[in-house]
Amino acid sequence: MKPQNYELKNEKIRTAFEQLKREHPERLKTRLNLSWSNWGFGIESLADSAARLEKAGIRYIELHGNHYGPSLGYKVDETLQILDDHGLKASGVCGMFSADNDLASNRAVQRQAAVDYIEREVPFTAAVGGSYLLVVPGAVGRPKAYDNVEFDRSVETLLLVADLFVEHNVKAAIEPIRSAEVSFVHTIADAQQYIAAVNHPGVQHINGDVYHMQSEEAHIGEAILAAGEQLVNLHMADSNRSALGLGALDLDTIIMALYVIGYNTAGRFVTPEPLGPGGDPYPAMYGKPDKRQLDEMVMQTATYFREREAALLG
Repeated sequence: MKPQNYELKNEKIRTAFEQLKREHPERLKTRLNLSWSNWGFGIESLADSAARLEKAGIRYIELHGNHYGPSLGYKVDETLQILDDHGLKASGVCGMFSADNDLASNRAVQRQAAVDYIEREVPFTAAVGGSYLLVVPGAVGRPKAYDNVEFDRSVETLLLVADLFVEHNVKAAIEPIRSAEVSFVHTIADAQQYIAAVNHPGVQHINGDVYHMQSEEAHIGEAILAAGEQLVNLHMADSNRSALGLGALDLDTIIMALYVIGYNTAGRFVTPEPLGPGGDPYPAMYGKPDKRQLDEMVMQTATYFREREAALLG
Protein backbone atom coordinates (compact mmCIF):
# COMPACT_ATOMS: atom_id res chain seq x y z
CA MET A 1 0.00 0.00 0.00
CA LYS A 2 1.28 3.46 -0.90
CA PRO A 3 2.41 5.45 2.16
CA GLN A 4 0.51 8.58 3.13
CA ASN A 5 2.17 11.93 2.43
CA TYR A 6 3.10 12.59 6.04
CA GLU A 7 4.68 9.14 6.21
CA LEU A 8 6.85 9.96 3.21
CA LYS A 9 7.99 13.15 4.92
CA ASN A 10 8.70 11.26 8.12
CA GLU A 11 10.76 8.73 6.18
CA LYS A 12 12.89 11.46 4.59
CA ILE A 13 13.77 12.76 8.03
CA ARG A 14 14.48 9.27 9.36
CA THR A 15 16.71 8.58 6.35
CA ALA A 16 18.67 11.79 6.97
CA PHE A 17 19.00 10.91 10.66
CA GLU A 18 20.20 7.38 9.97
CA GLN A 19 22.72 8.72 7.48
CA LEU A 20 23.99 11.11 10.14
CA LYS A 21 24.36 8.19 12.57
CA ARG A 22 26.39 6.19 10.06
CA GLU A 23 28.61 8.92 8.65
CA HIS A 24 29.05 11.30 11.58
CA PRO A 25 28.43 9.45 14.87
CA GLU A 26 30.54 12.05 16.68
CA ARG A 27 27.78 14.61 16.08
CA LEU A 28 25.37 12.54 18.17
CA LYS A 29 27.50 12.21 21.31
CA THR A 30 26.00 15.29 22.94
CA ARG A 31 22.35 14.96 23.97
CA LEU A 32 19.69 17.60 23.48
CA ASN A 33 19.50 20.24 26.22
CA LEU A 34 16.28 19.64 28.15
CA SER A 35 14.83 22.69 29.91
CA TRP A 36 11.39 23.54 31.33
CA SER A 37 9.19 26.64 31.15
CA ASN A 38 8.01 27.34 34.70
CA TRP A 39 5.28 29.94 34.16
CA GLY A 40 2.70 27.17 33.89
CA PHE A 41 3.43 26.17 37.49
CA GLY A 42 1.16 28.95 38.70
CA ILE A 43 1.86 30.93 41.83
CA GLU A 44 4.24 28.52 43.54
CA SER A 45 7.69 29.74 44.59
CA LEU A 46 10.67 29.53 42.26
CA ALA A 47 12.41 27.40 44.90
CA ASP A 48 9.63 24.79 44.75
CA SER A 49 9.73 24.78 40.95
CA ALA A 50 13.51 24.42 40.92
CA ALA A 51 13.37 21.51 43.37
CA ARG A 52 10.88 19.71 41.11
CA LEU A 53 13.09 20.10 38.05
CA GLU A 54 16.18 18.98 39.94
CA LYS A 55 14.38 15.82 41.05
CA ALA A 56 13.46 15.05 37.43
CA GLY A 57 17.07 15.46 36.27
CA ILE A 58 16.39 18.67 34.34
CA ARG A 59 19.30 21.10 34.40
CA TYR A 60 17.87 24.17 32.68
CA ILE A 61 14.87 26.40 33.32
CA GLU A 62 13.10 28.92 31.11
CA LEU A 63 12.08 31.54 33.62
CA HIS A 64 8.67 33.17 33.67
CA GLY A 65 9.06 36.71 32.33
CA ASN A 66 7.19 38.20 35.24
CA HIS A 67 8.59 41.74 35.35
CA TYR A 68 5.23 43.32 34.59
CA GLY A 69 6.25 46.52 36.36
CA PRO A 70 9.40 48.08 37.80
CA SER A 71 8.75 46.57 41.26
CA LEU A 72 7.52 43.17 40.09
CA GLY A 73 9.17 39.90 39.14
CA TYR A 74 12.16 37.79 40.07
CA LYS A 75 15.19 39.49 41.64
CA VAL A 76 18.54 38.70 40.05
CA ASP A 77 20.58 37.73 43.13
CA GLU A 78 17.79 35.69 44.69
CA THR A 79 17.10 33.91 41.40
CA LEU A 80 20.74 33.01 40.86
CA GLN A 81 20.99 31.64 44.41
CA ILE A 82 17.90 29.46 44.01
CA LEU A 83 19.08 28.09 40.67
CA ASP A 84 22.53 27.38 42.07
CA ASP A 85 21.04 25.59 45.09
CA HIS A 86 19.29 23.17 42.73
CA GLY A 87 21.96 22.75 40.06
CA LEU A 88 20.00 24.70 37.46
CA LYS A 89 20.96 27.27 34.85
CA ALA A 90 18.64 29.69 33.08
CA SER A 91 18.17 28.80 29.44
CA GLY A 92 16.22 31.97 28.73
CA VAL A 93 13.13 33.92 29.69
CA CYS A 94 9.59 33.33 28.44
CA GLY A 95 8.34 36.76 27.47
CA MET A 96 4.66 37.24 28.25
CA PHE A 97 2.82 39.39 25.70
CA SER A 98 -0.90 40.03 26.16
CA ALA A 99 -3.29 42.83 25.20
CA ASP A 100 -1.75 44.84 28.04
CA ASN A 101 1.70 44.94 26.39
CA ASP A 102 1.04 44.36 22.70
CA LEU A 103 3.75 45.29 20.20
CA ALA A 104 1.11 45.52 17.48
CA SER A 105 -1.60 47.40 19.36
CA ASN A 106 -3.41 50.32 17.76
CA ARG A 107 -3.19 52.03 21.15
CA ALA A 108 0.13 53.73 21.81
CA VAL A 109 -0.08 53.10 25.55
CA GLN A 110 -0.09 49.33 25.00
CA ARG A 111 2.84 49.50 22.57
CA GLN A 112 4.74 51.60 25.10
CA ALA A 113 3.98 48.97 27.74
CA ALA A 114 5.55 46.34 25.45
CA VAL A 115 8.65 48.51 25.02
CA ASP A 116 8.92 49.06 28.79
CA TYR A 117 8.47 45.35 29.41
CA ILE A 118 11.26 44.39 27.01
CA GLU A 119 13.50 47.04 28.55
CA ARG A 120 13.07 45.25 31.89
CA GLU A 121 13.32 41.67 30.64
CA VAL A 122 16.39 41.88 28.41
CA PRO A 123 18.79 43.05 31.15
CA PHE A 124 17.28 40.52 33.56
CA THR A 125 17.75 37.71 31.05
CA ALA A 126 21.41 38.62 30.64
CA ALA A 127 21.95 39.00 34.39
CA VAL A 128 20.71 35.49 35.18
CA GLY A 129 22.68 33.92 32.32
CA GLY A 130 19.83 33.33 29.91
CA SER A 131 20.60 33.29 26.20
CA TYR A 132 17.22 34.34 24.75
CA LEU A 133 14.02 36.25 25.44
CA LEU A 134 10.88 34.88 23.81
CA VAL A 135 9.02 37.62 21.92
CA VAL A 136 5.47 37.38 20.57
CA PRO A 137 4.85 39.94 17.78
CA GLY A 138 1.19 40.31 18.78
CA ALA A 139 -0.82 39.46 21.88
CA VAL A 140 -1.66 35.99 23.18
CA GLY A 141 -5.40 35.75 23.68
CA ARG A 142 -6.16 38.24 20.86
CA PRO A 143 -6.87 36.18 17.73
CA LYS A 144 -8.72 38.98 15.92
CA ALA A 145 -6.60 41.47 13.97
CA TYR A 146 -6.80 45.14 14.83
CA ASP A 147 -6.37 46.13 11.19
CA ASN A 148 -4.19 45.44 8.14
CA VAL A 149 -1.15 47.32 9.44
CA GLU A 150 -0.59 45.60 12.78
CA PHE A 151 2.37 43.65 11.35
CA ASP A 152 4.08 46.93 10.44
CA ARG A 153 3.31 48.48 13.84
CA SER A 154 4.80 45.47 15.59
CA VAL A 155 7.98 45.64 13.53
CA GLU A 156 8.37 49.38 14.14
CA THR A 157 7.82 48.97 17.88
CA LEU A 158 10.27 46.11 18.28
CA LEU A 159 12.90 48.10 16.41
CA LEU A 160 12.76 50.71 19.20
CA VAL A 161 14.36 48.18 21.57
CA ALA A 162 16.22 45.88 19.15
CA ASP A 163 19.61 47.35 20.05
CA LEU A 164 19.13 46.13 23.62
CA PHE A 165 19.39 42.52 22.50
CA VAL A 166 22.78 43.15 20.94
CA GLU A 167 24.02 45.23 23.87
CA HIS A 168 23.18 42.47 26.36
CA ASN A 169 24.05 39.50 24.12
CA VAL A 170 20.50 38.15 24.36
CA LYS A 171 18.70 36.64 21.37
CA ALA A 172 15.20 37.81 20.54
CA ALA A 173 13.38 34.53 19.85
CA ILE A 174 10.22 35.18 17.82
CA GLU A 175 7.46 32.70 18.64
CA PRO A 176 4.80 31.72 16.08
CA ILE A 177 1.53 30.88 17.84
CA ARG A 178 -1.61 29.22 16.52
CA SER A 179 -4.33 31.34 14.96
CA ALA A 180 -6.77 30.48 17.77
CA GLU A 181 -4.61 32.55 20.11
CA VAL A 182 -2.93 35.32 18.09
CA SER A 183 -3.81 37.33 15.00
CA PHE A 184 -0.56 36.98 13.03
CA VAL A 185 2.78 35.11 12.85
CA HIS A 186 1.46 31.56 13.06
CA THR A 187 4.18 29.50 11.36
CA ILE A 188 7.95 29.21 11.13
CA ALA A 189 7.74 30.84 7.68
CA ASP A 190 5.72 33.72 9.18
CA ALA A 191 8.38 34.20 11.85
CA GLN A 192 11.10 34.27 9.22
CA GLN A 193 9.14 36.89 7.28
CA TYR A 194 8.76 38.97 10.46
CA ILE A 195 12.49 38.66 11.25
CA ALA A 196 13.33 39.76 7.72
CA ALA A 197 11.06 42.79 8.10
CA VAL A 198 12.70 43.80 11.39
CA ASN A 199 16.09 43.37 9.69
CA HIS A 200 18.18 43.81 12.82
CA PRO A 201 21.06 41.68 14.17
CA GLY A 202 19.39 41.45 17.57
CA VAL A 203 16.25 39.88 16.11
CA GLN A 204 17.34 36.81 14.18
CA HIS A 205 16.03 33.77 16.04
CA ILE A 206 12.92 31.66 16.51
CA ASN A 207 11.16 30.00 19.44
CA GLY A 208 9.14 27.11 18.02
CA ASP A 209 6.24 25.51 19.85
CA VAL A 210 5.17 22.01 18.90
CA TYR A 211 1.64 22.47 20.22
CA HIS A 212 1.05 25.44 17.94
CA MET A 213 2.90 23.76 15.07
CA GLN A 214 0.42 20.88 15.13
CA SER A 215 -2.31 23.35 14.15
CA GLU A 216 -0.40 25.56 11.73
CA GLU A 217 2.41 23.63 10.03
CA ALA A 218 1.96 21.13 7.21
CA HIS A 219 4.61 18.95 8.85
CA ILE A 220 6.39 19.66 12.14
CA GLY A 221 9.62 17.92 11.17
CA GLU A 222 9.90 19.82 7.90
CA ALA A 223 9.22 23.10 9.73
CA ILE A 224 12.09 22.34 12.13
CA LEU A 225 14.38 21.72 9.17
CA ALA A 226 13.26 25.00 7.62
CA ALA A 227 13.97 26.88 10.86
CA GLY A 228 17.50 25.48 10.91
CA GLU A 229 20.08 27.63 12.67
CA GLN A 230 17.47 30.23 13.61
CA LEU A 231 15.76 27.85 16.03
CA VAL A 232 17.08 28.40 19.58
CA ASN A 233 14.23 27.04 21.69
CA LEU A 234 11.43 24.54 21.10
CA HIS A 235 8.46 24.39 23.43
CA MET A 236 7.03 20.91 23.80
CA ALA A 237 3.71 19.38 24.80
CA ASP A 238 1.85 16.36 23.53
CA SER A 239 -1.03 16.60 21.06
CA ASN A 240 -3.50 17.34 23.88
CA ARG A 241 -1.12 19.90 25.44
CA SER A 242 -0.42 17.49 28.28
CA ALA A 243 2.75 15.69 29.37
CA LEU A 244 4.80 14.02 26.65
CA GLY A 245 3.74 10.43 26.06
CA LEU A 246 0.10 11.02 26.97
CA GLY A 247 -1.10 12.03 23.51
CA ALA A 248 -0.57 11.22 19.84
CA LEU A 249 2.50 13.39 19.11
CA ASP A 250 5.14 11.86 16.82
CA LEU A 251 8.01 12.72 19.15
CA ASP A 252 10.54 10.50 17.36
CA THR A 253 10.36 12.49 14.12
CA ILE A 254 10.79 15.74 16.04
CA ILE A 255 13.85 14.44 17.88
CA MET A 256 15.40 13.15 14.65
CA ALA A 257 14.79 16.48 12.88
CA LEU A 258 16.48 18.32 15.74
CA TYR A 259 19.58 16.16 15.47
CA VAL A 260 19.63 16.59 11.70
CA ILE A 261 19.88 20.39 12.09
CA GLY A 262 22.60 20.04 14.73
CA TYR A 263 20.39 21.22 17.57
CA ASN A 264 22.32 19.32 20.25
CA THR A 265 24.68 22.22 20.91
CA ALA A 266 25.12 24.85 23.61
CA GLY A 267 22.50 27.59 23.68
CA ARG A 268 19.71 25.59 22.05
CA PHE A 269 16.99 24.02 24.15
CA VAL A 270 14.02 21.65 24.15
CA THR A 271 11.60 23.14 26.68
CA PRO A 272 8.44 21.30 27.74
CA GLU A 273 5.47 23.59 28.39
CA PRO A 274 2.41 21.37 28.89
CA LEU A 275 -0.75 23.31 29.76
CA GLY A 276 -4.48 23.20 29.25
CA PRO A 277 -5.73 23.48 25.63
CA GLY A 278 -7.74 26.72 25.94
CA GLY A 279 -7.49 29.71 23.64
CA ASP A 280 -5.83 31.82 26.35
CA PRO A 281 -3.29 29.83 28.37
CA TYR A 282 -2.24 32.73 30.60
CA PRO A 283 -4.71 31.88 33.42
CA ALA A 284 -2.34 29.01 34.27
CA MET A 285 -0.03 31.65 35.76
CA TYR A 286 -2.48 32.59 38.46
CA GLY A 287 -3.73 29.22 39.62
CA LYS A 288 -2.87 27.47 42.87
CA PRO A 289 -0.63 24.60 41.84
CA ASP A 290 -1.37 20.95 42.52
CA LYS A 291 2.17 19.94 43.45
CA ARG A 292 1.62 16.21 43.11
CA GLN A 293 0.11 16.63 39.67
CA LEU A 294 2.95 18.91 38.56
CA ASP A 295 5.55 16.50 39.93
CA GLU A 296 4.01 13.67 37.91
CA MET A 297 3.74 15.80 34.76
CA VAL A 298 7.39 16.82 34.87
CA MET A 299 8.70 13.35 35.67
CA GLN A 300 6.53 11.77 32.97
CA THR A 301 7.69 14.25 30.36
CA ALA A 302 11.40 14.14 31.21
CA THR A 303 11.46 10.35 31.43
CA TYR A 304 9.56 9.79 28.21
CA PHE A 305 11.64 12.31 26.26
CA ARG A 306 14.93 10.77 27.34
CA GLU A 307 13.62 7.25 26.67
CA ARG A 308 12.64 8.11 23.11
CA GLU A 309 15.90 9.98 22.51
CA ALA A 310 17.95 7.04 23.80
CA ALA A 311 15.99 4.57 21.68
CA LEU A 312 16.69 6.58 18.53
CA LEU A 313 20.38 7.06 19.25
CA GLY A 314 20.83 3.36 20.01
